[in-house]
Amino acid sequence: MTADDFPLIGRWLAEPHVARWWVHDPSPAAVDRDFGPTLRGEEPAEDLIAELDGRPVGLCQRSFWHAYPDEVEEFADQIDVPTDAMTIDYLVGDPVDVGHGLGTELIRALAADTFAAHPDCGLLLVPVVAGNPASWRALEKAGFRFVGEALAAPDNPVDPPEHRVYRLDRVTGQRSTSPGSTRPDS
Repeated sequence: MTADDFPLIGRWLAEPHVARWWVHDPSPAAVDRDFGPTLRGEEPAEDLIAELDGRPVGLCQRSFWHAYPDEVEEFADQIDVPTDAMTIDYLVGDPVDVGHGLGTELIRALAADTFAAHPDCGLLLVPVVAGNPASWRALEKAGFRFVGEALAAPDNPVDPPEHRVYRLDRVTGQRSTSPGSTRPDS
């Protein structure tokens, strides 16, 4: 992601199918406030734009769990959070791209790219609010396995704290067969 992507991110965040789960102000100032620190290297995370055939289709985020001790603490007494675990988050931005399996392909590509870009990452551990079955089903279709439930503060205050937690372990020799790609921060 670059700062040039911020207007697109703002448009995606304003889409009802995104706004329901990603509770962000889509205004230019708020997008800069929320995504600028990662872009400038002030946050220990990565924001990426997912592309399909050169067309931006989604936003992806990834970070090591232990880079955010408060989040580890919130989950640690409920699930095992190994020190080599990373987490991902994702969205498909344009409503015309929703419901065609693109989310699953985006997750597969992001997982493969994360393992390639971070050789010290042994697994991906992803909590999803239990009320978002489309997201956790996409994880399942992408090869993640359900490992348990956890209570944590939801992103959207209208949601209860129940989360489903999914895990994907690094597989030696893993290759991506996904048609999509992610482009890292520039």
